[in-house]
Amino acid sequence: MEVVKEYGGKYGVGDGEWEVGIKVREILGSVSEEYSLPEHLKKIFSFLDLTTLNTEDNRLTAIRFSSLINAFPEAFPGMPSVAAICVYPPLVEEVRKEMTAQGVKLAAVGAGFPSSQTFLAVKLAECGLLVKKGADEIDIVISAGRFLEGDYLGVLNELILIREATSSVKLKVILETGLLKTASNIRLASLIAMEAGADFIKTSTGKIPVSATPEAVYVMAGAIRDYYAVTGRAVGIKAAGGIVEVKDAIIYYHMIFKLLGIDWLNPERFRIGASRLANNLLTKITGTETKYF
Repeated sequence: MEVVKEYGGKYGVGDGEWEVGIKVREILGSVSEEYSLPEHLKKIFSFLDLTTLNTEDNRLTAIRFSSLINAFPEAFPGMPSVAAICVYPPLVEEVRKEMTAQGVKLAAVGAGFPSSQTFLAVKLAECGLLVKKGADEIDIVISAGRFLEGDYLGVLNELILIREATSSVKLKVILETGLLKTASNIRLASLIAMEAGADFIKTSTGKIPVSATPEAVYVMAGAIRDYYAVTGRAVGIKAAGGIVEVKDAIIYYHMIFKLLGIDWLNPERFRIGASRLANNLLTKITGTETKYF
């Protein structure tokens, strides 16, 4: 509980459940129709992390995925590229070899994704291999079981070691907010991840029933704001899991603008993890049903 007291004193305690609910409803009620215009939808598209994280993924699926990204600028002139594509560890080397698209980062999941239920030595070794194989970004999951047990210092120390092993790349720490459930838990996990050196904090793996929610993103953004006010270090935020419809993406776009400001509305500080959303955005922008990805 020392971590709870320390962070509460340093960054404040944040909003309670009732306050979060009220403020999220206020933000949802203020979403502008302007965000449905192509200029905003294209910007949202540029925040996407496209993923292929299927059990049946293999070398051939990696090549196909890479070829779609490579051919995208010619297929959709005037559209920005996505921010990143994300794959399982064994496919990083193949994708790095195949991908020629400019400005698209290569991300990989690691450290025992999606459950984080493996030995710390294995997590560190996997992250080290991902760096060597050419990953630009690594998405890992906090040890949610240890967190829910109250071993906050253990979670922090593990993340610090993983950060050291990935110091040359961008580290995105998944909180699995659907398991943490409460605003206080989500805020504490956010602060632990940022204190450990995370470049991004991320809602979910998309592998459990409850993924990204406006309430979770609100709490995470508030923690980022308070951390930035104290430390001056800007941490990114990624909403991921279950974001399929354009209207949902617009909600998160608006929420980040309201809570963190325009400085966060770029791929270096805001991402949306949603592969199915990409086709829906393209359909909305072009006015023609699109199933490119």
